[in-house]
Amino acid sequence: LNRPLTLSEKILYGHLDQPATEDIERGASYLRLRPDRVAMHDGTAQMAMLQFISSGLPKTAVPSTIHCDQLIEAQKGGALDLTRAKDINKEVYNFLSSAGNKYGVGFWKPGSGIVHQVMLENYVSPGLLLIGTDSHMPNGGGLGALCVGVGGADVVDVMADIPWELRCPKVMAVRLSGKLSGWTSAKDVILKVADILTVKGGTGAIMEYIGPGVGSISATGMGTICNMGAEIGATTSVFPYSENMRKYLEVGAPMFRFCKLLSDRLNRAALHILKTQATGRAEIAKEAGKYKDLLTADNGAHYDQIIDINLDTLIPHVNGPFTPDLASPIDKLGGNAKKNGWPLEVKAALIGSCTNSSYEDMTRAASIAKQAVDRGLRARTMFFITPGSEQIRATVERNGISKIFTDFGGLVLANACGPCIGQWDRQDVKKGERNTIVTSYNRNFTGRNDANPATHAFVTSPDIVTALAIAGTLDFDPRKDQLSAPDGSKYVLSPPTGIDLPKKGYDPGQDAYQPPSNSG
Repeated sequence: LNRPLTLSEKILYGHLDQPATEDIERGASYLRLRPDRVAMHDGTAQMAMLQFISSGLPKTAVPSTIHCDQLIEAQKGGALDLTRAKDINKEVYNFLSSAGNKYGVGFWKPGSGIVHQVMLENYVSPGLLLIGTDSHMPNGGGLGALCVGVGGADVVDVMADIPWELRCPKVMAVRLSGKLSGWTSAKDVILKVADILTVKGGTGAIMEYIGPGVGSISATGMGTICNMGAEIGATTSVFPYSENMRKYLEVGAPMFRFCKLLSDRLNRAALHILKTQATGRAEIAKEAGKYKDLLTADNGAHYDQIIDINLDTLIPHVNGPFTPDLASPIDKLGGNAKKNGWPLEVKAALIGSCTNSSYEDMTRAASIAKQAVDRGLRARTMFFITPGSEQIRATVERNGISKIFTDFGGLVLANACGPCIGQWDRQDVKKGERNTIVTSYNRNFTGRNDANPATHAFVTSPDIVTALAIAGTLDFDPRKDQLSAPDGSKYVLSPPTGIDLPKKGYDPGQDAYQPPSNSG
């Protein structure tokens, strides 16, 4: 092309089926691409695997995985809900397990976690091109990959060695300056972008995040931002390779060396998971470091639009209700609620989902909950926690984070999509009853979470969700408003503190992965 390239162009054009003859014109031509991987969740994998089986091929052409995260309804808590789901959906799980085993597709069992978090932990790497059957697949952009949500027919084509067709996307940039601090989190970046672009502003484009502010965002924080690019219509989103990506890829290696000594006590699947998360990923980080100049945009690369956001002046946002692009800065939320007649009382607060269920998310939220617990307070609302994966669940339990949440009055749900996609057997309000919930999810369209069209759902960071659970009302700015302790004293919450990577490494938890017997 004889011109500087954006990062997304480098990745896309590096995966062209016929690069010498491909017609490349942003927004016009169609690209024939060869993705590196495929991922499917259990809601779409059933038909996709049936279609692949009909091809007559003995094994998928590219590495592929199935993830059981869609069919677990939130009712009574993680273990009970998982047991119930396994019983109700056993025919689906048995089919996907056996089909995956026969045709070379890895099978992540019910309870293993949400596909996007599991992919980030195990498979995504800088420069990768991945397609998967869910709109929030772009989560992998947090590790410098292009991950695109597609339909089942597209993944079947790729598994059958047929090139994937994509209209050549435009490329938009969000230039970040300053540094995240205090109550402002990565979630606020994408909530602000949604405010600027609306739910349609990114349609037909890839969002690239550039600028010096990128360095203050953790890998999972970058994943949060890329994940919610779906809410502005973007094809996908991506960050350039960074030091925080390197740290995330390398984490766990000390734990693996220790566990290797105990390998006789580990089954094959658990050992596979540890290897993937530790030794193999450290090698990926090493290789990415060699080519880090290629894993960023060239100087002078052209963008179709550039948006500037200063992280130093960005404040927490709460978006909603009924659409993720209706933004309220936290200091305007109460006033906007009163002006528009939104119910002020918060009936339920929910943290987790593929957008905000990392270890960092959990520790930041727990730091807020602990301030209340230490003063003898509990959440004034129902409070639900969804770990993003079995690895996250086991690690936060080991490190005492889960206990903080339960002491706070929270209920830990299964490692699955749960209420974010409407898998919530909600009983506290009747259908048609106006009420407010706050979540750290990605979507808040009418009836999405609980099938009640009168529920006013707001999306924000896990930190703000937890603070609003303490206050019990939308009319609360945790940066300055006072709370009352049981002894009558007044206090203001301190800003959240979080840990992006666990110091002891990740605990893999229970066996959650079935490697295929037909692996080539």
